[in-house]
Amino acid sequence: MRQLVRTARLVVIGGGISYRALFNWTTPSMFIGTLLVGPVLQLLFFVYLGRQLQVADDRFYLLGNAVLASSTACVYGGTMAVANERRYGTLGAVLLSPRRRAPLWFGRALPYVLNGLVVSGFTLAGGALVLGLPVPMDSLPQLVAVLVAAAAACSAFGLALGALGLRFRDVFLVSNVATSVLLLLTGANVPRETLPHWMRTAGEVLPLTHAADAARRSAAGQGLDTGLLGAELAVGAGYLVLAVLLLALFEHGSRRRATLDVL
Repeated sequence: MRQLVRTARLVVIGGGISYRALFNWTTPSMFIGTLLVGPVLQLLFFVYLGRQLQVADDRFYLLGNAVLASSTACVYGGTMAVANERRYGTLGAVLLSPRRRAPLWFGRALPYVLNGLVVSGFTLAGGALVLGLPVPMDSLPQLVAVLVAAAAACSAFGLALGALGLRFRDVFLVSNVATSVLLLLTGANVPRETLPHWMRTAGEVLPLTHAADAARRSAAGQGLDTGLLGAELAVGAGYLVLAVLLLALFEHGSRRRATLDVL
C-alpha cells in the first residue's frame, strides 16, 4: 500500500509540477490565445473553406476540429515534458533520480490529457455556438469518452516525440511536422476517402484518426463505436510503449553524461 501511495504521488504531484515548470503556454495570454482561440479560428477557417469548395458540411468540420484541437496541447506538451528538461538544464537531476521510470514519464503525460480534453470541449462548444449547430444531448457522454481517448493517444504520441529530444537538438521541428501530418491524414478536415491509399494507411496508425470517425458517428445518432474507440486507445498504447522504449534507449548514454557533469 505504501508503494502504491508513493507511485500515485509521483504520477499526480510530479506530473502537476512538471506541467507548471515545463509547459511554455501556462501563462493566461498564451494559454487563451494559443490553446483556446487558435483552434476555434482554425475550425471557422475550414468551415468556410469547406462551404466554398463544397467538400463537406459544417458538422463534419466541427467534430473533426474538436478532436484535432487536443493535438496542440498534447503533441507540444508531451514534447516539452521531456525535451524542456534538457533545454532548461534539469535533465541530469531527472536521469539520476532513483524513481521508477514508467510512473515518472506517465505522470508527465497525464496533465496534457486533461488539458487536451479542456481544449477539445471548448472548441466543440464554441464552434457549435458560433455556427448554430446544436450537439445532441444524448450523444454528449459518448463524445466525452471519444475526446478523452483522443487526448490520451495524442499525449502518448507527443511523449514519443519528446523522447527524441534526448538525442536530437531541434525536436520541436519534428513536432511542427507532426501536427501538420495529423491535420492532413487523420480525416479531421480532409475526408479520408478522398486521400490516396498510402495516406489512408498512414492515418490508421496515427492518433485522432479513429476518434474523429467515432465522434461523427456518435453525433449522427449511431451510438458509440467501441471498435473505433478501442482502435484509438490501441494506437495510444503503442505510442506509449514506443516512448518508454525510446526513453530507455536514449537514457543510458544521457545518464552517463549527467553523472560526469555532477562529478
